[in-house]
Amino acid sequence: MKAVYAARPDAEDPLAALVVGERPDPEVPDGWVRVRVRSVSLNHKDLWTLRGVGLNHDKYPRILGCEAAGEDPDGRRVALYPVLESPPGTADETLILPAAQLVGARPGTLAEYIAVPAASLLPVPDQLAWEEAACLICTWLPAYRMLFTKAGLQPGDSVLVQGAAGGLSTALIALGVAGGLRVYATSRTADKRELARRLGAHQVFEPKAQLPEQVDAVIDSVGRATWTHSLHSVRPGGTVVVAGATSGDVSPARLHRVYFHQVNIVGSFSGTRDEYARMLRLMHTTGIRPLVDDVMPPQDARAAFKRLLDGDVRGNLVLSWP
Repeated sequence: MKAVYAARPDAEDPLAALVVGERPDPEVPDGWVRVRVRSVSLNHKDLWTLRGVGLNHDKYPRILGCEAAGEDPDGRRVALYPVLESPPGTADETLILPAAQLVGARPGTLAEYIAVPAASLLPVPDQLAWEEAACLICTWLPAYRMLFTKAGLQPGDSVLVQGAAGGLSTALIALGVAGGLRVYATSRTADKRELARRLGAHQVFEPKAQLPEQVDAVIDSVGRATWTHSLHSVRPGGTVVVAGATSGDVSPARLHRVYFHQVNIVGSFSGTRDEYARMLRLMHTTGIRPLVDDVMPPQDARAAFKRLLDGDVRGNLVLSWP
């Protein structure tokens, strides 16, 4: 089968390790099914894999891709995340494992076919195009969890989204507005701030700008570059949800502000089946859907990943098989 994969780890030039070519068809263990992949949304985890981060070097070549939308053997439209697990201490909630754990265990999703546990297939609404469905698991589901589970926000509450314009941040803005939140956003460029406005953000700002109020929650996937601003922007007793660190780890942590203002700092990644169902109901009720920047064929994977590496993305970049 055709696939997009990392031939080797390359920390200095990750795109040099990217190959579009043939890989063996997936084996299908008992209780698993083979899914025909239609669309895959690109993820920063793929760039880490190309660099060799979080994966033993004897695991290469490694097919890229963290999520996908496709068809199961019965022709049903499904979103897939290949491994599911019940988290410790829960009996009725299924947590979808984060991509960092997935990639070390099974090949990725950027291939014509993938084998997955039957229990890991999640239904896709008919009204969503394949490229939109490919954005549900690694951007929209985590965004929903961050806003309404981890931060516990309610209609009328306020939230700051740091670093608007990528797949996760556009999902956060759209879901927040649809859920009745007062949404603020920051971005480095005027065109990305304008995009946040079009998505419904109530106000947008340049990085590190003072907000008109301290917010109930901040969603920070940037890390070092925005951390101090996030701690100054959240109200006493509010919550900062850590969703990534694209600009690097934080130093210093400014712990005096955390304890003096009793700020809650929580990490968040992925989501549950129940959250997925509630997110789909919100999407159906309000009509919101993922913002897809561009849909490209797999043979253009290098150009697509170059845009992701350069931060030249407005929403999600998607690769689709014919």
